Amino acid sequence: MKLDEIDNRGTLQGFVFVRSCDRKTAKNGSIYLDLMVNDSEQDVAAKIWDYKGTEAEQPVANSVILVRGTLNLYNGQPQLRIDRYRAANENDNVDINKFVPSATFPGQKMYDEILWIVDRFEDEELKKLTQAVLEEYRTRIIDLPAAFRLHHAVRGGLLMHTLSICRMAQCVASLYPSVDGELLLAGAILHDIAKSDEFNLSPTGLVDSYTVHGILVGHLVKGAMIVDEIGRQLGISKELLTLLEHMLISHHGQPEFGAAVRPSFLEAEILSQLDTLDADIYEIEAVVKGVQPGGFSNKVWALNDRKFYNHGRKTPVTDVTISFKSEKK
Repeated sequence: MKLDEIDNRGTLQGFVFVRSCDRKTAKNGSIYLDLMVNDSEQDVAAKIWDYKGTEAEQPVANSVILVRGTLNLYNGQPQLRIDRYRAANENDNVDINKFVPSATFPGQKMYDEILWIVDRFEDEELKKLTQAVLEEYRTRIIDLPAAFRLHHAVRGGLLMHTLSICRMAQCVASLYPSVDGELLLAGAILHDIAKSDEFNLSPTGLVDSYTVHGILVGHLVKGAMIVDEIGRQLGISKELLTLLEHMLISHHGQPEFGAAVRPSFLEAEILSQLDTLDADIYEIEAVVKGVQPGGFSNKVWALNDRKFYNHGRKTPVTDVTISFKSEKK
């Protein structure tokens, strides 16, 4: 089943991946379930009206279910009304890899490219430290999503986000001679390294909750702790560790967005701006992707409750186009 077949007004049946499922109360007092499901190609809003089951019986986020229902348009966007559903089981022979949202490129391929970038650092301290942190966390970040529900919340999303920022950082450094390109790249590569300690993962490899440590400490401060610990073991200079630690704890820009301090030197500010830019581009592309040309998305709370317009001049995608220099001989 493909949920973009808007012209098919008959009953649809097939397997979908449950991104989220929230229990809500309608104006008439009845209970309904508000879901976001994926048909292996796109996210589609879904509803189960007049829900009579218990919370334990409702669809579970990050699982595959078999649904029967009808597909309609609501405010110009597809919405699936689910009449019947059940959890997928072993007898269904469902390949969950077809339903779990994933990054454009394999995690190992992106990791190798990032390591290739670091191998070419001229600053030996930066190279040694960044290589050591990457090696220590390699198995934990290869397929790690970058978020729970926001930008790059897909398998391999963390490295996809990281590599995108690296490419933007290289462009900025090539334009402005005063930018320390290697320091900026090191900050970009390490800025989200501690998300591996922040998330609990479901069997599908997607994030289903935050760890206690992730909530109480967070990946910005934890990342600085990791850099400091490994850096001290390697004998990295205190000044360089301070610069990197500042970049990590300030990359969310403002305290209200989780930053421990605001960026206080050029490369730290650039990293913060590039991190926000890449996240915003992904979010806007994701919401516009499900909108017909000439239409607006629903309000996006993560982007100041703005609606976004699909002008139709380009096809919205969440993929990125990256050349892998490590593959060239």
